Amino acid sequence: MDARIREARPEDTEALARLVAAFRAELARLHGEERTPDPGAAREELAEFRAKGFPIRVAEVEGKPVGYLVCRVEDDVVWVEQLYVAPGHRRRGIGSALYAEAERLCRELGGDTVYNWVHPNNDAIIAFLAKRGYTVLNLIELRRPLPGERPERRIRVGAHEFDY
Repeated sequence: MDARIREARPEDTEALARLVAAFRAELARLHGEERTPDPGAAREELAEFRAKGFPIRVAEVEGKPVGYLVCRVEDDVVWVEQLYVAPGHRRRGIGSALYAEAERLCRELGGDTVYNWVHPNNDAIIAFLAKRGYTVLNLIELRRPLPGERPERRIRVGAHEFDY
């Protein structure tokens, strides 16, 4: 791994806003939407994270932020709100190093595990978490497909089958 992991600083705002905007655009694609990254909305999102005291970690390569992690902490429970590594820097251990920060924070607070909300079409993060020993607990979200969104899989729940 060629990245250094550190706490986010105020001077990271513009670089982080670009990364958050790219993260949001990727999530939109999971819903079948094409979205132009919006750094302005991302700056607002970052300001909200900071106002709520969410820990934010940055992965930097050669002094440039290339990924980030945002956690929400409630008592001793740590939730990963966002984990993102720029596409050109993936598969180099950066996401693992960032995620290890969430696990370290969890241990410091006396918790046992980090919790994650994951979009069911996000195969990459599901595989990433599975490699770290995480498994699906019991989350099933039901809704109608969004306009333009096509189901990609079929799942059986009891006697019922659903596209998702």
